[in-house]
Amino acid sequence: MPKATFPAVPFACINQDLDEVSFLQHGLGTLAGFSTRSPDKATANEDSIAILASGDRLVCMVADGLGGQPSGDQASAITVRLLLDRLKEPGDGDLMPLILTGIEDANQKLLEQSIGSATTLAIAEIQGNVVRTYHVGDSMILMTGQRGKIKLETISHSPVGYAVEAGLVDEDDSLHHDERHIVSNVIGSQEMHMSIGTAIAMQARDTLLIATDGLFDNLHKDEIIQIIRKGPLQDRAERLRQQATRRMLDKVNPYKPDDLSFILFRPGRV
Repeated sequence: MPKATFPAVPFACINQDLDEVSFLQHGLGTLAGFSTRSPDKATANEDSIAILASGDRLVCMVADGLGGQPSGDQASAITVRLLLDRLKEPGDGDLMPLILTGIEDANQKLLEQSIGSATTLAIAEIQGNVVRTYHVGDSMILMTGQRGKIKLETISHSPVGYAVEAGLVDEDDSLHHDERHIVSNVIGSQEMHMSIGTAIAMQARDTLLIATDGLFDNLHKDEIIQIIRKGPLQDRAERLRQQATRRMLDKVNPYKPDDLSFILFRPGRV
């Protein structure tokens, strides 16, 4: 398989459809990214993804504009662009204040528009071998070891996500739950709140995934882990794309046609 590359870092795919997985080798590690609209709609891709190198750090972000709401595509685009602008500002090397301010900026901007647009957001900040996460909504971040051990997993801000975390709903059953489409926390809300993860060290063979619910609603978590945990990253990303898309097209449970976006990262040259 020929290697596709991101045009440059910073890279942003905002409401655009990629024809194939994009691939990048950076000083901190290897990245693969993909975004496309749902296979059952002709309207715009409401997802946006971006990767920014800031000094010795990488910031990877995925935003999912809420379908069924006004201008969901604009909500994810505004959020990602404001964050990219904030992260380009000079500072003391601590990106957390810039990330948090960027999220607040986006929330205020969407509220000022007064049209009800909203988006989810998931961010992974990588410095050396350390990862810190930030998220709003049900776009998720997952890190797994080569043997499939989950080392990091964010909790979806949704009734079903909280129920799974509390042990009230089984993980597999959650993919068939009647309320799995409901999100209880978004950028574009007066009640918006951010979840900030603790700093977690990555090992040489760990894999980090940041993705919209277009991935997690169409593949079981165990399926995702088995795909990404080992093997060449570009090959793993392509298989992830193919299997999620096939699930949506073939309508084999679990499936939920939706925009599909994700970023994969591994430290080092993999």
